[in-house]
Amino acid sequence: MIFKKATISDLKEMQEMYIETIQWTCKNDYNPLQINAWISGLNDTERWLKVIHEQFVLLAFIENIIVGYGTLKNGNYIDFFCVHKDFQRQGIADKIFNQLELEAKKENSKNITANVSITAKPFFIKKGFIIKAEQKNIRLGVELINYKMEKELKN
Repeated sequence: MIFKKATISDLKEMQEMYIETIQWTCKNDYNPLQINAWISGLNDTERWLKVIHEQFVLLAFIENIIVGYGTLKNGNYIDFFCVHKDFQRQGIADKIFNQLELEAKKENSKNITANVSITAKPFFIKKGFIIKAEQKNIRLGVELINYKMEKELKN
């Protein structure tokens, strides 16, 4: 597996993986209406362009296929964190997270935060995060539950 920073040319593949992964990995925690509301965020082209241009976006590749990615906003907030549905449970999330944590430390961040899905919550707890709050978000009139989580960084 190799890492590289994302460019605008990676965006389409990132978005396709985002949709497939949510539809596949989150189907036991969110109903179809919730999943459709969640992936509707893909329609916000400006937001995705800002992610590519303003955040630290790390892609993980195996044989020229994006198998996962994570983004770090303002040096301490994990905005997107996604592992390809066909590459789950292979340690990819651990490796991506470790790189994001190193980047946060380089930015002298004291903590790292994320808004985490029900599905991803166990992973983030395993990585040392604590739940700060359960959040109820409304998107397209549909309630989506996630968790505000935080991890203190030690140098």
